[in-house]
Amino acid sequence: MSFTLAIVGRPNVGKSTLFNRLVGKRLALVDDQPGVTRDLREGAGRLGDLRFVVIDSAGLEMVDDDSLQGRMRRLTERAVDEADICLFVIDARVGVTAADEYFADILRRRARHVIVAANKSEGRAGEAGAMEAYALGLGEPLRISAEHGEGLDDLYRVLAPLADRVEEERPQPIEAATDVDLSEEDAETGEGAEEWRPSEARPLQLAVIGRPNAGKSTLINKILGEERLLTGPEAGITRDSISVTTNFMGTPMRIFDTAGMRKRAKVTDKVEKLSVADGLRAVRFAEVVVVLLDVAIPFEQQDLRIADFAETEGRAVVVAANKWDLEDDKPHKLNELRASFEKLLPQLKGAPLVTVSARTGKGLDRLHAAILKAHEVWNRRVSTARLNRWLEAMTESHPPPAPGGRRIRLRYMTQVKTRPPAFIVKATHTDKLPDSYQRYLVNGLREDFDMPGTPIRLFFRDQGGDNPYRHKATKISQSGALSKHKTRQRPKG
Repeated sequence: MSFTLAIVGRPNVGKSTLFNRLVGKRLALVDDQPGVTRDLREGAGRLGDLRFVVIDSAGLEMVDDDSLQGRMRRLTERAVDEADICLFVIDARVGVTAADEYFADILRRRARHVIVAANKSEGRAGEAGAMEAYALGLGEPLRISAEHGEGLDDLYRVLAPLADRVEEERPQPIEAATDVDLSEEDAETGEGAEEWRPSEARPLQLAVIGRPNAGKSTLINKILGEERLLTGPEAGITRDSISVTTNFMGTPMRIFDTAGMRKRAKVTDKVEKLSVADGLRAVRFAEVVVVLLDVAIPFEQQDLRIADFAETEGRAVVVAANKWDLEDDKPHKLNELRASFEKLLPQLKGAPLVTVSARTGKGLDRLHAAILKAHEVWNRRVSTARLNRWLEAMTESHPPPAPGGRRIRLRYMTQVKTRPPAFIVKATHTDKLPDSYQRYLVNGLREDFDMPGTPIRLFFRDQGGDNPYRHKATKISQSGALSKHKTRQRPKG
């Protein structure tokens, strides 16, 4: 069980002290001076048998402008929007202030679940302030002392049932239908039902993956048209694989924002390990995967591993180079990107490569078109007749080798699956067929049936000397013999 707990409140009420208490480490700076915390800080929280992500936020200020305090407030409000539970901390020794009442109203409107904690309530000095907290209208306040660890058992008592409710309320993603079997009739005609097309009932499932700080959350916010996901200059803000449903330029989509994936050797934090595992799981739920690159440092080793993982999982892949607005020599850079892509990711030959700016939104139309194209190709069907005419032409143009003088014959081909496309070739001596010839056929399929970039699965079955049309030939010969027999038995007129 996991959930997100955001600690919010005015400056200097003890939020960072409570954060350190819940994570069991002095991760956040603590000082009597208000406003020490400015950014969101996340940690692995632990309380009894509960495990959760805890967020220490900047102090809420009654400011709406673009000043530092205003930006800090907006960041905290986004944390409120995304958190499963908000822990609203007040200073019991000061009592409820006008600012507390103002922010209580914000939480009442924006937060899913709110717990009020009257901090610094040890001794008699905090009794009156703790009683005043009832007036906020957010339920029974908890009397705690973050400094001395008092009242944490009461916090556990309130958190435990809320954690269960969060688990029930959290929308479960619809598992993507992959490796869909084709009936013999659909394989023969190359046609079939169109349920794969995105609809409100079954939106296209898209995962955005990449290294930390590539701009994944910023890109999704731009698609959504609102600051829904936490963003910032710090790498690794996103921890959970968060899914949001939207209508992207007329196409219903469920988009998964994933944690940035660093090299395994650099991942030491337990929460980050869980985050990366959650991101990989999101890829398995997705139909199309957007691998987001930072255009300043594209195609690093980790980018290649991420793209290869998506291809291995059999997902349609789109490669997007972000921060294009910062590039000066765009034509030269684009040629450089394409050359590197063809050289470093041959398994994704022909996959869409688009340039975008998550910050300005430029290139989103190209990204949308590339996603739809990749999804359509991922669902492509080719009739058996077309495949066998193509196979005959391919083998005539470049015959299979004859190892040891034994000719390899490719006799019959049909499509057996979609999402991604999978084909079976019945042949002789399949164990002798070299990988280079298999790549020749896969590249031919991509080029001749307009299937660029999508994973293609090609399986070979040893048929020996059997003729795939033997049964049809037998029926024809039997019907012919029967007609001759009837002719011989016909009485003379």
